[in-house]
Amino acid sequence: AAPMGKARPEAEQFYGRRRGRRLRPGQRRLMADLLPRLAVTVPASGPLKPEALFGAQVSEVWLEIGFGGGEHLAWQAERNPQVGFIGAEPYVNGVARLLGRVAELRLDNIRIVADDVRPVLRALPQGSIARLFILFPDPWPKTRHHRRRMVQPQTLDLFAHLLADGAEMRFATDDAGYLRWVLRLVLDHPSFAWCARRPADWSERPPDWPATRYEAKARAQGRAATYLIFRRIGRR
Repeated sequence: AAPMGKARPEAEQFYGRRRGRRLRPGQRRLMADLLPRLAVTVPASGPLKPEALFGAQVSEVWLEIGFGGGEHLAWQAERNPQVGFIGAEPYVNGVARLLGRVAELRLDNIRIVADDVRPVLRALPQGSIARLFILFPDPWPKTRHHRRRMVQPQTLDLFAHLLADGAEMRFATDDAGYLRWVLRLVLDHPSFAWCARRPADWSERPPDWPATRYEAKARAQGRAATYLIFRRIGRR
């Protein structure tokens, strides 16, 4: 932590909304009772081992950074019970909505980071993530805010470290500027290859990629979404 009275370096500051409207009583109960059982805690020393989060019942671990209201995460978890899911979202209202889905669907393969995801990313072992989702992150469109974007050269290095050989990194956006930014950075990175072979590969959602409320809102406002799938190139 930074010394009292001094701001943390900008690279370690968190940007984004944490709270919205007041939670309903049922949501507050879920935050108090269910979230502590699902919350991911970074160990004081040593790596954060996925088997400590899920036990031996999962075959691999997928990670979603910024799950919003949790629609995509819950959909994937329900249809892939053999996979362990780590979802990160600092927005309290989004966490509460996901908890409601977890309780309703009785999902036992989701763990939640209700805070800045970066400490968890640094604690996970190399090659421990089989699929990474970054769907409709804040585009921070102003030039002076571009350094706040989730996809940066240093975060791509970290993603490359965490992803297993052949793992997928899925990214979606409805912002043309962020799309160009991501394509430039990821295609310049030696650890990733873009899987697209035809226009439909980035203009249409694959069958195993459900829509979210945010995407529906963007389309209703005339903003087209783009879906990118990158693959982690095998280590030599």
